[in-house]
Amino acid sequence: MSLLATHPLVRSLLELKGNPRVTVLTEVMFGIPYNLFAPFFSVYMIALGMNDQQIGSIASLGLVLQVFSALLSGVIVDKFGRRLSLFIGDLLCWSIPCLIWAIAQDIRYFAAAAVMNGLWRISHTAWTCLMVEDAEERHLVHIWTWIMIFAVSSAFFAPIGGWFVNRYGLIPAVRGLFIFGFVVLTLKAIILYLFSHETARGVQRMDETKHRSVPELLGEYRTVFFEILRSKPILAALSLMIITNIYTTVSGSFWGVLFTTKLGFSESDISIYVALRSIVMTACFFLLGPSLTNIRHYRMPLWAGFGAFFASQALLVFMPPQSVLWLSFSVILEGVAAAFVNPMAESLLAVSMDSHERARVTAMVYVALILVISPFGWIAGQLSAIDRAYPFALNMVLFAIGAGMVWWIGRTITFTHSPQEEAP
Repeated sequence: MSLLATHPLVRSLLELKGNPRVTVLTEVMFGIPYNLFAPFFSVYMIALGMNDQQIGSIASLGLVLQVFSALLSGVIVDKFGRRLSLFIGDLLCWSIPCLIWAIAQDIRYFAAAAVMNGLWRISHTAWTCLMVEDAEERHLVHIWTWIMIFAVSSAFFAPIGGWFVNRYGLIPAVRGLFIFGFVVLTLKAIILYLFSHETARGVQRMDETKHRSVPELLGEYRTVFFEILRSKPILAALSLMIITNIYTTVSGSFWGVLFTTKLGFSESDISIYVALRSIVMTACFFLLGPSLTNIRHYRMPLWAGFGAFFASQALLVFMPPQSVLWLSFSVILEGVAAAFVNPMAESLLAVSMDSHERARVTAMVYVALILVISPFGWIAGQLSAIDRAYPFALNMVLFAIGAGMVWWIGRTITFTHSPQEEAP
């Protein structure tokens, strides 16, 4: 027990207090239901009569709606507070869509749910501010690592979803998983609201915006926009986030389709490989996480991660059907890559922002991010209609570009932490 307590990740978790602690510990309540239904999402849509192009269009629709919610998120989070915005946002963007997905019959239901789910950028901005504004710099990478750990280790429950699919059939089982998601995600929103508190910066921004209209506050985004354009660290971190988010969009929408069609595996087997990926990621977080404490030493982790990502996607493109060995190797590489890339990219973005304008800067950064990645759901749908492996060839190109960008960023940009980020 004493050896475990001395592990840097465990020690950081024990040292967390207040908002950082409750936001990290409640993440598992998001991860479990999400990892139960997410692996079956695309095959569920196909089972209800949708095709590849429609799946891609729904993904892009959700991203387009996220542009507007991300744009509004900074104003809403400043005006109504991080805590209340997160509570209402989570109910609207996760609880209600889960109910819609549970009763879905055709594309109209998925379009309606995509509109509601697109609001999650509001809750994401609020959640990020609530978590990092009270956090110390020395904990930032480990905070994001724990977020990833709780999120991906929740996928250990994914085989339960596979068992339900095998036992009751795809559509009835997934409908039940969405109902379960509604219950747990609603409880998570309530618990997080009850055990968190408004940040000092949140109270200050609520007071500053109390008597100002939303259009007036939106008009101030022009200043924030130019602030972002002048910040090389923000632009550098944003460029890396673009790569990882396009990959997430493509893989999340079409990995299950590739798995069950071109690779020839059964729908109930999806959860096994999702769980394997999560086991690898969790193990790597504990084994590699302690070495990822200095965000200024980011180049080697990102290079290693992008290289592993590239190899994992290459295996998906070129492997023969029903090759358990090669598919397992691909999933393992993907897990290792995510453990390197995701916490480091998130941390670079967090430390590049000025804490006094975090809500609005976060909003504008994610508006830019979504504008760039929103066409890729549609693009991947068109590619998948030609060949189910083509979306993953697109990922290979993106990861090669990402590795080159890390080299360029390392030669031209130095990430420094704003002193306002230090906890009092």
